[in-house]
Amino acid sequence: MDWYPLWNSLRIAGISTVIVFFAGIFAAYTIAKAPRLVKGSLDVVLTMPLVLPPTVVGYLLLRVLGPKRIVGAWVLEHFDLRLTMTWWSAIFATVVVIFPLMYRTARGAFEAFDETLAYSGQTLGLSNTYIFWRIRMPACKQGIIAGTVLAFARALGEYGATSMIAGYTPGRTATISTTVYQLWRTNNDALAFRWVMINMAISAVVLLAVNMLEKKKTEKGRSV
Repeated sequence: MDWYPLWNSLRIAGISTVIVFFAGIFAAYTIAKAPRLVKGSLDVVLTMPLVLPPTVVGYLLLRVLGPKRIVGAWVLEHFDLRLTMTWWSAIFATVVVIFPLMYRTARGAFEAFDETLAYSGQTLGLSNTYIFWRIRMPACKQGIIAGTVLAFARALGEYGATSMIAGYTPGRTATISTTVYQLWRTNNDALAFRWVMINMAISAVVLLAVNMLEKKKTEKGRSV
């Protein structure tokens, strides 16, 4: 059994999650403080991939990153580098698809934060950077961790956009999701079922982790 799809899926999901962790927190923190009209407009744009079909996301990415499109053609001409049909091409797709999960979860955590704690820190002469990392982030960590875990799980199972921008090449771009589809298409149900069970096992562990975090958060809220 070739384990490359599992390794590749974990690699893509891990890199994508790290990217959206910082990008999602930055966007959530910035937009949470924005005026209502600006917040509403940006929220629609940043959350759009959450409701769009993954194939539409993949199509839009191809319109930008394809070798004959603006960005893709420029990178190919100047760096001799294709932005599609490679294993790391899937990172573009997963980042766009999972970003709304991290962004919305982090924004909800920031909006629930008691701002009097930040004001108290300011009166003590603490810098905004110190307040953010030592006061705000620890207070919001449960929601942020939950968003990170959910983003990783979603990235691990992404198929639609990934299959369009990275394709399926055994040993090069194959992921768990694309492998399951190809095995099913070639009537290899036994091996496809194995990969389905592996994916379900990983997803179960991730969901269990999220439930434990939510339970811990609830118990902490009751004890306060």
